[in-house]
Amino acid sequence: MVAVLYLCAAAVVISGSQVLLGLAGPQGRIPPWEFARVIWRRPVPPVAAGLVALMAAMAVAQTVHPALVDVLQRDPDGGWWRSVTAVLVNSDGWFQLLFNFAALIAVAPVAARVLGNIGTLVVYLVAGLASHIVSTAGWSPHGAGNSVAICGLVGALTVGYALRGARSGLCLLAVLVPIAAVILCLLTNNHGVGLAVGCLAGVLFACLPTPAKMLATGLPQPGQLGPAKADDIRA
Repeated sequence: MVAVLYLCAAAVVISGSQVLLGLAGPQGRIPPWEFARVIWRRPVPPVAAGLVALMAAMAVAQTVHPALVDVLQRDPDGGWWRSVTAVLVNSDGWFQLLFNFAALIAVAPVAARVLGNIGTLVVYLVAGLASHIVSTAGWSPHGAGNSVAICGLVGALTVGYALRGARSGLCLLAVLVPIAAVILCLLTNNHGVGLAVGCLAGVLFACLPTPAKMLATGLPQPGQLGPAKADDIRA
């Protein structure tokens, strides 16, 4: 079972990262070292900046006051609101904290540019809340983390790209994400719930005209990334 979990995680990370690179550059030709500069260029999506700032503040808070994790993590005997606050802290130590923060920095701005600020916030919150509610109900009553919410964004982006993307090979790779979502749900792993919510959202966003255009051509659309020079994105 552990091996299957790692395989699912690898499928999500690999396919998700490739889709992010594909969305960030025309035909996915943007060099990886250009990725951060492109996705965080002006105008910076306010939702992405807000989520990163919030999680950075919460990371500092839980480091200074470790008891905060026990107060905010999900607990069936601690009140329904813990399913909401569980997305604000990470309960499995420094590795989880750093990995999730790095993933948020990479995923949030791409999601905000493709799905829109409101769409990104809705997917992030619904995926996170649904995952922690299911866990609290019995899958894993105690714990916390925002990786399930990030999984929602990854699911939305990859399925949206699979349905409307321009590169057939990358579209096929993106299909690994919904497959991983099903397997993780069967294993009662709450990341499967987050991915499933995101995949459903991806189907919806792929039907909308603006995201569909961006999913087909990548992020650097005229007027959408601010005052960029023509050679800033290398084709």
